[in-house]
Amino acid sequence: MSTEDPRSLPLLEALHSTPARRYLSTRPIEDDVVTAILDAAVRGPSGGNSQQWAWIVVRDAEVKRQIAEWYREGWEKNYGSRREQILNADDPQGMSAASFRAADHLAAHLEEAPVWIFPVLIGARKSANPRLGSSIYGAVQQLMLAARAYGIGSTLTTLYAGHEDGVRELLGLPDNALTMALIPLGYPERGKWSQPKRRPLSEVVFHERYS
Repeated sequence: MSTEDPRSLPLLEALHSTPARRYLSTRPIEDDVVTAILDAAVRGPSGGNSQQWAWIVVRDAEVKRQIAEWYREGWEKNYGSRREQILNADDPQGMSAASFRAADHLAAHLEEAPVWIFPVLIGARKSANPRLGSSIYGAVQQLMLAARAYGIGSTLTTLYAGHEDGVRELLGLPDNALTMALIPLGYPERGKWSQPKRRPLSEVVFHERYS
């Protein structure tokens, strides 16, 4: 088992100190820790308690290499191509330079994260429901919080999605399934467990009506 004691982390502290961790080491993650993290994830919410999901654990280097290439394509299209603009911008509502550099590092080193998790929804491929993710993203957050308890960093990303069909084929998914995210897991290589910066509640919380 990990040297981290997952029972020693108070829930509210975890909720306030689980930022995206994108600088991840290659240190292996023990199988029993991955199992414990997934066991916590599946205790999360599922629409109608249908549990029409699958959780794909990826360690295979060749599968990760191919998906990482597709991921970098998505990163470059959406963010990398705007590198100078983002790094030189002074926009408190946009991506910060530090966040960009961390995400850029993840894109360059994605396949080095020792474990990837793909949360999958069965029957979702042809759905037009904009709230589809509500059936799994709560469980995804539980997965990330459980990883935090074991001292393992994670982040949620979907930049590979331009090649969803290729990813589905590599993962051997049924025709009606859809991947909902990629979550790389790894012991943090740098950074700290700090409270993510957020806009103050006074700017985002409304009572009775949006105003």
